[in-house]
Amino acid sequence: MNEQTRHIAIDEFDYPLPDERIAKFPLAERDSSKLLLYRGGEVSEDTFSSLPEHLPSGALMVFNNTRVIQARLHFRKETGALIEVFCLEPLVPNEYVQMFAQTKQCSWLCLVGNLKKWKEGVLSREIKVRDRALTLTATRGEAVGTGHRITFAWDDATVTFAEVLEAVGELPIPPYLNRKTEESDKQTYQTVYSKIKGSVAAPTAGLHFTERVLQTIDAKGIERDEVTLHVGAGTFKPVKSAEIGDHEMHSEYIVVERSTIEKLIAHHGEAIAVGTTSVRTLESLYYIGVLISRCPDASEEQLRVTQWMPYEEENNRLTTLEALHHILDYLDRHELRALHTNTQIMIAPGYTFHIVRRIVTNFHQPKSTLLLLVSAFVKGDWRKIYEYALAHDFRFLSYGDSSLLVP
Repeated sequence: MNEQTRHIAIDEFDYPLPDERIAKFPLAERDSSKLLLYRGGEVSEDTFSSLPEHLPSGALMVFNNTRVIQARLHFRKETGALIEVFCLEPLVPNEYVQMFAQTKQCSWLCLVGNLKKWKEGVLSREIKVRDRALTLTATRGEAVGTGHRITFAWDDATVTFAEVLEAVGELPIPPYLNRKTEESDKQTYQTVYSKIKGSVAAPTAGLHFTERVLQTIDAKGIERDEVTLHVGAGTFKPVKSAEIGDHEMHSEYIVVERSTIEKLIAHHGEAIAVGTTSVRTLESLYYIGVLISRCPDASEEQLRVTQWMPYEEENNRLTTLEALHHILDYLDRHELRALHTNTQIMIAPGYTFHIVRRIVTNFHQPKSTLLLLVSAFVKGDWRKIYEYALAHDFRFLSYGDSSLLVP
């Protein structure tokens, strides 16, 4: 199975997406977007506000509560050259909550725009936070993959890095929107339930939800819960290799509360996932349980799910409930309230789903790993879904319309 999946040709997951079909801005009412319904091979449509009518009462629905940070910072050199520094993930400290609470100094893995103009020296700019004037500097360190270690420093110990980003950072909207970030994006590019800062891209399936829709879900007896996966810029990384076996998946930081594991067990290890990030987090739990079953005292860092782990036969021998109970026992033994680790999981045709039974998701880019995930879930029937969406005036990508997939 492993070899078959590795040899999937990415060209088989291409489709024509004219620029005018990419939604550049969201609709005025989040829940008035269209909803494509795919159920056992049949395709129809409705409005997103009607989503709860298409869900089974008594189910567990899982959302990603990550919040997009204003991750782009701009500095101007004395020569006039504009340098963009895009914060990807924290290095020192490497834990998100600690990072945003830092005062005076911190280091991030960053992408640097106009890098050739920043050969050496420290970049600096005067900024204002809470009416306090301070100087923010950026010092370039060693290259790390396609990025660089950047150390930020500011001369006011009462100001946190979270406040620095809020004051002068820019929200990083997706590159395929081909436009600058507008003030309205600060609100519309966040889900109404976003809480935990750390993403550089929104979990966009959640953008359609309103308080009204969430209340209707509650009224139907559907239990809601949240996980955290901080979306990295790698989510937009195109598959450039001919076969997916040569594509390296990005690794993302996840947090799952002990109470979520308990709820999953109470729901027989089954859930409805809102967005591909929730899918990746939930499905990673199965393999984390497998890792714990082999090494009960592994550190959380050792519980990282690697890209191809799901395709090795010996990694699929536990039942879902056995895997979840292993996690619960691990958390109890280590007196942990939540599991913190990373996942690099690749979900592509050939993958066996362990937890996710329904997916709410938007329409994804051609030749993307997200489209591979959708294809795996609908057992290869993705073209029927995308052809219907293209023929029926659906809007695509982050600010586009939604779908409910039930294999």
